[in-house]
Amino acid sequence: MKALIVEGGAMRGIFSAGILDTFIAADYYPFDWYIGVSAGASNVVAYLGRQQQRNYRIYTDYCLRPQFINWRRFLRGGHLIDNDWLWDISERELPIGYEYIEQRRQQILLTTTCADSGEAHYLTPEADEIFQMLKASGTMPVAYKGEVWLRGRQWVDGGVADSLPVAEAYRRGAREILVLRSNPASYRKKAYRISKLFPYLLRGYPGVAKRLQQRHADYNRALDFIRNPPADCVVHEICPPDSFAASQFTRDPVVLNRAYQFGVEAGQRWLQQSGHLTGGGN
Repeated sequence: MKALIVEGGAMRGIFSAGILDTFIAADYYPFDWYIGVSAGASNVVAYLGRQQQRNYRIYTDYCLRPQFINWRRFLRGGHLIDNDWLWDISERELPIGYEYIEQRRQQILLTTTCADSGEAHYLTPEADEIFQMLKASGTMPVAYKGEVWLRGRQWVDGGVADSLPVAEAYRRGAREILVLRSNPASYRKKAYRISKLFPYLLRGYPGVAKRLQQRHADYNRALDFIRNPPADCVVHEICPPDSFAASQFTRDPVVLNRAYQFGVEAGQRWLQQSGHLTGGGN
């Protein structure tokens, strides 16, 4: 079995959006599992919906509007990132391609974190759950002040508990895994500088606070799996270059467009290596 995993990373996700747009153009859909985390979940769903450049528009237009990221609002006690506004307007204004998503919906796993336990869950959305599940997977603690509920649980960003769910893909039978990263290959995660503050900042969610405090260890353990997978598994990764300048909250259109182009070029190289440059996916 083959799995595609798409990492999150907020605005850094524009890199994987570029890769997946080249996959759409080449009709490249060879995977058995399509796994997305946080911003990567949105990129996976747009890819399966065959909506080329949909998420490019989100990153370079909607995400740059003051209604979405607003530091002044955050300092007054509101959202830094208003997920409600983003998902409501994008659902109204940008097609998602439900008819195509439905063809592979049972192969989708969207990674979320249970707000009570801090544990990762890997959910296959029902047709009427897609946008709420995308919101759940991408709800950053502290930055978003609201609550996201689905299936009787409250959820936060999937990257809190499992940013790179390679072990889960392997557990589900994948023996060839392609990971679209949002950090250069040389990146190793460090503990958050404000790690000791998480129990205070998230005092209503001790499981999430604990998970964030150990996130660097979880992340680096997944990197170790990627670089040294089990003997019966092959893991490929597509990473942005070391010169990649986009960060989680980048709002510079020049930087974002360059990051997207890096993704397009990386996707084309992968398709060339795989013999799928002009199509032939299944």
